[in-house]
Amino acid sequence: MTGLTDRFGRTHTDLRVSLTDRCSLRCTYCMPAEGMPWIERDRHLTTDEILRLVRIAVTQGVTTVRLTGGEPLLRPDVVDIVRRIRDLSPAPEVALTTNGLRLARLATPLADAGLSRVNISLDTVDRERFATLTRRDRLVETLAGVTAAKAAGFDPVKVNSVLLRGINDDEAPALLLWALAQGVQLRFIEQMPLDAQRSWDADRMVTAREIHERLADAGFSLSPVGGRGSAPAELFEVNGGPQVVGIIGSMTRPFCGDCDRVRLTADGQWLNCLFARSETDLRTPLRAGADDATLAALMRRDVATKKRGHGSDDPGFVRPDRGISAIGG
Repeated sequence: MTGLTDRFGRTHTDLRVSLTDRCSLRCTYCMPAEGMPWIERDRHLTTDEILRLVRIAVTQGVTTVRLTGGEPLLRPDVVDIVRRIRDLSPAPEVALTTNGLRLARLATPLADAGLSRVNISLDTVDRERFATLTRRDRLVETLAGVTAAKAAGFDPVKVNSVLLRGINDDEAPALLLWALAQGVQLRFIEQMPLDAQRSWDADRMVTAREIHERLADAGFSLSPVGGRGSAPAELFEVNGGPQVVGIIGSMTRPFCGDCDRVRLTADGQWLNCLFARSETDLRTPLRAGADDATLAALMRRDVATKKRGHGSDDPGFVRPDRGISAIGG
C-alpha cells in the first residue's frame, strides 16, 4: 500500500523538512529575545537520516520537498542536501524558506544544486523596524539575499511578510510598492498562534480582510487570480498585472480542505498538520533498524488520522506545544 491519503480523501504530496530549530534572528512573533532551549544535537536527524526519510516519502507520492527551519541555511551541508534530494528517482522539486541572511553567498550554489524556488521572510523594509521586529540590525543582509536570489535565476522570488498591529501594520502599501519595484512576489501571512512565548492574541491579529482593504485604500487595484488549487495564498493581480500579490489567511480563511502538506521536524517527528497536537516518532524506529516498509507505514498511519481542519475557530482549540521554529516553518 502506498500513498499519503487521509480519511477525507486529501492526498499529501508536499513535504516540509526542518533542517534545524536554530535561527539567526529573534523575531518577536516567533521566539523570546533570549532564544529557545534548542533541540540537543544528538536528537537532530543526520543528513543520511533526512535523505532516507525523504526518499521513503517520495515512494509514498511526495513530489515537492520544502526545506525549512529555524533557519535552514545555518545547516552547513544545506547545498549538499538539496543536491542529494534532487538526485533521488523520481526527483522531487526542492524549495526553501529562509530569512535571507546567508543567501547572498549561497543563492547560486543552491540553484546549481537544483533548488527550484526560494521564499524569503521580510516583514519591513525600514531598518529601524527590522531591528525592532527581529532584534537584529541585519536588514542589509536580507535585502542582499533578495538581490542574490533574483540574480541566481529563481523566478518568482517570493517574500513572506507578517503584519503586526501597532508595529508594522501601516507598511502594507510600502511593502507592496517595494516588491513591485524589485520584481518579487509579496505574500502577506496572517500571524498564527505558534510563537514560543505564547503571546498570540486573535484580537490583535491583522486579518486577510484588513490587508486587502489597506491595499485597496492605498489605491491598488486587486483582481483575483483563479486556479488556487492547494496553494495557501489567494493571489491578486496588482493594477491589471502581470505582477501579483498573495494573501494567506491561515486563521480567518483557512485552506485546510485542500491541504496537501506533511512535515518532518529536525528531530525526526512526523506531523500531518502545522497545528497537530500529536507527532509520530520516526527517529527512534529508524535508529533501531526499522526497514523502509515500516517507516512508510508509520507515515501513512499518521496521515490517516489527520483532522478535517486545524480547528483554530473551535472554542476547544489547543495550540501545539512546540513553537514554529521547532516545528518547521
